[in-house]
Amino acid sequence: MNTRTRWLLFGLSVAVGLALGLYYGWVIRPVQRVDTSPTSLRQDYKTDFVLMVAEAYAGTHDLALARRYLALLGPDLEATVQQAITYAVQVGYSPQDLNRMRMLLQALQGPDASATGGAP
Repeated sequence: MNTRTRWLLFGLSVAVGLALGLYYGWVIRPVQRVDTSPTSLRQDYKTDFVLMVAEAYAGTHDLALARRYLALLGPDLEATVQQAITYAVQVGYSPQDLNRMRMLLQALQGPDASATGGAP
């Protein structure tokens, strides 16, 4: 068998394998999309989510809205933000980002936090 025939068989094998793989993945066993809650996120994504809420809170000072968003991560809002801050410190988030998250935590622990019972 010459070199040209080997390359032709190799290319044909790759093409057939790719076609079969795509057919299997798209037709026989496609991905099942399942709605999951944000509580199942990894800690790095939860931290990013908390940071986004903290940035929004810094712009609007709407604590009720921040509470509603944070409640998507679990019922204990203060613990969720504290865990996010701890993780952010460990991986080296910027001082500005850490400050925003700390300000959000202080707002959650503030005087109007007791008026709403800490829940959204």
